[in-house]
Amino acid sequence: MSDQQWTAFEVSISDFIAEVTLIGPGKGNAMGPDFWRELPEICAALDRDDDVRAIVLTGSGDHFSFGLDLPAMAGDIGKVLAEGAKARPRTEFHDMVRRMQGAISAVADCRKPVVAAISGWCIGGGVDLISAADIRYASADAKFSVREIRVAMVADVGSFARLPQILSDGHLRELAFTGKDIDAERAARIGLVNDMFPDREATLAAARATAVEIAANPPLVVQGVKAVLDHSRRPAVDDSLRYVAAWNSAFLPSDDLTEAISAIFEKRPPQFRGA
Repeated sequence: MSDQQWTAFEVSISDFIAEVTLIGPGKGNAMGPDFWRELPEICAALDRDDDVRAIVLTGSGDHFSFGLDLPAMAGDIGKVLAEGAKARPRTEFHDMVRRMQGAISAVADCRKPVVAAISGWCIGGGVDLISAADIRYASADAKFSVREIRVAMVADVGSFARLPQILSDGHLRELAFTGKDIDAERAARIGLVNDMFPDREATLAAARATAVEIAANPPLVVQGVKAVLDHSRRPAVDDSLRYVAAWNSAFLPSDDLTEAISAIFEKRPPQFRGA
């Protein structure tokens, strides 16, 4: 596993701990086609590996992830935005969303506990990803944003399925309706992260230390604890994911989404009209 070459990740294993690091290739570890293809393969391999008892998930460089690599994924999204898009492009879009959901769910469904170490920006898809982790630590410079609403999208690959079990309803709705950025201090205060540390190195060290503590316990019992904790919430998560995939396949195409994508490429504020 450690010897295998990945495009969007680096994976290392030592002393029963796997460290999975986002490495791009997009700026800010943005999530392009390679990310969505490789993540479930990595999670499945680590799940099968008896030499792995816990996983540390982090990002390379200054940031955890800028979220969806919109330029790299624009072609797939563009099919459903085409004027008069009918059943086939909408079905293909639905299938793509379900595959992307499956990539994030692979993190949540892995039997080995996942500890996320977050520094810098964690935006959109980055929040989807950390919501699938079991434990989340942040550095003092971390910033979080459920930003999909600002690009005329409903977040559809995990945040709205899993954050209701992490945040209070009011805090989640505030983040989801505004798309605002919050810092690590507030993220810790509202429960989005377990704890905050001075910098990236200290955050990663804390994540590794917790992973070591987990790995010292009986591995099958740890997996049993995770299975029991996940049992009651999994049906609600699955139902939410199915519903939002269908909702976006029907309602995502809009003038506002076209305007949002154009504004990103033209580096200007979008002008939404509710159409």
